[in-house]
Amino acid sequence: MSLSNSNLSPQQQWHQAVLMYAKRINRYVETGTREGFDGLPEPRMPDSTHLLPHWQAALETSNQGPHDEAARQAFRQDWPPAHFPLLPRLESQGRMIPALALLPDGSLLARIGAPYEAGSVVHIVNDQVETLEHVEFFGMCPRRRYVAWARTEGVQVTDGWNGPQVASFPWPDGHADLPQGLDQQDTGRPSPSRLIPFPDGRRVLLVSADGIFVLAADGATRLLRRLEDIQQDLADGVAPDDLTVGLCMEHGAVSPDGQWIAVGEQCGSHLVFDARLQPVAEIGPASEYPHFACFNQRGDRLLLNACHFYSGASLGVAVTDLPGLATDFYSDDPRTPVLQDGARVYAAASRGDEFIIGDAYGYLRAFSEAGEERWQHYVGSTLCAMDISPDGQTLVAATYAGIIVRIELDRGRPDWQIGTGEHHEVQRWLFWKDLAKPLLW
Repeated sequence: MSLSNSNLSPQQQWHQAVLMYAKRINRYVETGTREGFDGLPEPRMPDSTHLLPHWQAALETSNQGPHDEAARQAFRQDWPPAHFPLLPRLESQGRMIPALALLPDGSLLARIGAPYEAGSVVHIVNDQVETLEHVEFFGMCPRRRYVAWARTEGVQVTDGWNGPQVASFPWPDGHADLPQGLDQQDTGRPSPSRLIPFPDGRRVLLVSADGIFVLAADGATRLLRRLEDIQQDLADGVAPDDLTVGLCMEHGAVSPDGQWIAVGEQCGSHLVFDARLQPVAEIGPASEYPHFACFNQRGDRLLLNACHFYSGASLGVAVTDLPGLATDFYSDDPRTPVLQDGARVYAAASRGDEFIIGDAYGYLRAFSEAGEERWQHYVGSTLCAMDISPDGQTLVAATYAGIIVRIELDRGRPDWQIGTGEHHEVQRWLFWKDLAKPLLW
């Protein structure tokens, strides 16, 4: 699809293309939802590659000088945010942002860079970005009080993001709790893909490709891979040299009261442990590979996602049903109903009676705890981190494209926004590899 009027300025062409495409996509979704998508042609993206240099130059100019909120909002009106015009840049410029937290004062913490690569943790206040020294990763407890920090010497926990230290743990031995004589490559200390302090600040759930551990004052306990599973592999004839103890699609969650720990990885079922680190539930996934876990804000319901390629399915289970629960793959057990079918989930939040998930196709999707679809909101790229304010009014999300967005929920949908929800994105940060500094859009 080419832009119709070459006499327009680059800014005008951008504005026209973004609004036109959003209008056509929203009409397409509305019609398909009402009448079905079979035979309904999906709108093509406008050709906007030639506009990228003009947009970037204008954005860099808008980021110079003192902070001026009115000028920034005027820029967003002239150059409305959109994902499709950025596609030519994302493969070379995008950076995963695997951890994101919305702090009580409205500022943000973010980890820039995938867990397996060198990265940084930044503090974002208004239009300023500060890199935190000697911090490699971070995570916030489910009650939003304690923060865990990964440093060279170990994991520390502070009371508040800049508060006093309340606990400190050395990095666990990657060979801890493994059978004697098992010859495994020394991968060094684990690189966290998630860090979750318990609500009392005394323990930390460390999720990594080298294992999932609970760090405590008396040492680290490995939850995955489980010793009994490794021993069973050996008993089944798997040669020690062929035995895999590393994890793929590793994930974990801690309930708001600290009484339940949900963990998993691609090989096996969803697992839940109690506060004493005893296994209490083994739940068969609703798709091929366990991929994500999340408790709701009240802590009385657990969402478990499994994936297949870039799709997936999420089931829900009441916490009261966890003790002794054991189900097979694709079970039709009424205690584990499928709440959402179609999304491979990388991040999630909850408010009231709904879960909000981020999928592999760039959509935020909301549905009730009973499985009723509520709304969808398009950001673009794969959503990989998310947080929500305690009052449920502000949502922040981050993507593999190196983008962080701040969304005011239920504020009304602007005409450039793709989605069915009445939500307004008010801020967008770009953390691209070749930028001299992050850019605020």
